[in-house]
Amino acid sequence: MNNKVLITGSSHGIGQAIALKLSQTGYEIFLTGRDENALKTLCKKINAKGYLAIDLTQNNAAEILYNSAINTLEKIDILVNNAGEYFYGAIENINEVTLNRLLTLNTKIPYQLISYCVKNMKMQNFGRIVNIGSISGAVGEANASLYSMTKSALIGLTKSLALELAQNYITVNTINPGFVKTNLLENTFDKDFREEELIDIIPQSRFIETVEIANLVKYLISQEAKGLTGQAINLCAGMSIGY
Repeated sequence: MNNKVLITGSSHGIGQAIALKLSQTGYEIFLTGRDENALKTLCKKINAKGYLAIDLTQNNAAEILYNSAINTLEKIDILVNNAGEYFYGAIENINEVTLNRLLTLNTKIPYQLISYCVKNMKMQNFGRIVNIGSISGAVGEANASLYSMTKSALIGLTKSLALELAQNYITVNTINPGFVKTNLLENTFDKDFREEELIDIIPQSRFIETVEIANLVKYLISQEAKGLTGQAINLCAGMSIGY
C-alpha cells in the first residue's frame, strides 16, 4: 500500500492534528519536530512508526530527517511539509539571522525534502505532496513580508512541480490556512496584536480549527483527489476574498 507518511512539524498544532487524523485511517506515520517529549507522547498515542526530534535549521537537517524516516518506513509515499515559523515586523527591522531562519524553515527544507522523496515516488508512479502555506502567502500581510514571501514561494513551487511530476501521477498541492489558534499564533497575542483584532478582520469571525486542515490533507492524499494537483487552496474563513 502507498500509505507511508512523513509529517514535519508534527509535535504540536496543525502537524499534530494531521498525524492524529491520518492515524485513524491506517497510514504509517513518521513524526518530526523539536519537542521530543511531545513527539514521544504522540508517537505512543497514535502508534506511529517512529519520530525524530530535530531543529530543521541545523546543517544537513533535511538529509538527516529523510534518512531517519527511510530507515523506519523504508519509503515515503506521502510528504506533508508543515514545519514553519512566523515573524511579524517591519522590513527594515529584519536581521540576517531571522531572514536565513525563515528562508530555511519555510522554503528550503520543504524543497529539499521533496527532492529526496520524489525519486521513489517516480519509480512507483505514485506520490502525494501537501505543503502547508498561509493565507499571508496568498494575499499578503503588512509587517509580515518575510513570512509572506516564504509562503508565497510554496505556491510557485507547487504549481511548477505539479506540472513536472504529473506524468508520474504525483500530486502537489498547498493549503493556505487563515488564522489558526495554535501556539504559533498565541505567541503573537499581546506582543504584536490582540485576539479581538484578528477576529474582527475574519469574515466568519472565527479561527480555523486544526482538524479542518487535517481533514483537507486527508482528502488531498486520497485516491479520490488524484486529479487535484497544482492548487493553492485557501482554507481561511473567507479572508482571501476581503473583509
